[in-house]
Amino acid sequence: MSIRVLLVDDQEMVRAALRAVIDRREDLCVVGDAADGGQAVDAAFRLRPDVVVMDVRMPGMTGVEATRRILTEWPYDDPPPRVLVLTTFDLDEYVHSALRAGACGFLLKNSPTDQLAHAIRVVAGGEAMLAPSVTHRLIDAFAALPIGLVAGTPTPASGRHGLIGSLTERELEVLILVARGLSNLQIADALGLTQANVKSRVNRILTRLGLDNRVQAALLAHEAGLLPPLPHEET
Repeated sequence: MSIRVLLVDDQEMVRAALRAVIDRREDLCVVGDAADGGQAVDAAFRLRPDVVVMDVRMPGMTGVEATRRILTEWPYDDPPPRVLVLTTFDLDEYVHSALRAGACGFLLKNSPTDQLAHAIRVVAGGEAMLAPSVTHRLIDAFAALPIGLVAGTPTPASGRHGLIGSLTERELEVLILVARGLSNLQIADALGLTQANVKSRVNRILTRLGLDNRVQAALLAHEAGLLPPLPHEET
């Protein structure tokens, strides 16, 4: 069964290019598109896609507000679509806002076409898409934000860092690989585990650390110094 995709971008040429890239894949199918946030909300409610590929900077309602409305006002009993945000380095503030609104993936607009297809599959499968080049910028910016905004929980940073000590050695390995942006399949291959086992361990890690998603887990791992800072892009 194909993954149903809704495309949202204010540029018609971009939407056409994305549609061409996605529809070439047998397991992906574009079911509609929208030119702004308001249209995106209406289309999502009407078409019920699996994934929304969402631009953030659009006239009228932004992609951030559209993401928030789709996820919080979803009118059906089944889960809402997963939102994959298209971003550029100079729009970090939109990425941060989209994360807080519930987006589960971030992809640069100049990413290779195969990476777009991979990102759609990853988020459709219930995982977060953590491109390392975006993650290190998120870490830098979130370090300056109040803790409640970073982790979505009132637990003090020192308390959350202390909870890391409750993880098993294997869970710690999984957390570090999550922070490096690996998918469950990639983690399974790296550690010699099954994908189902990795998914179970990730869920247990999130529960123990009081976090909502893999993005927050990656940020916490970097804050706690579990792996070296990601190198910055050269300018």
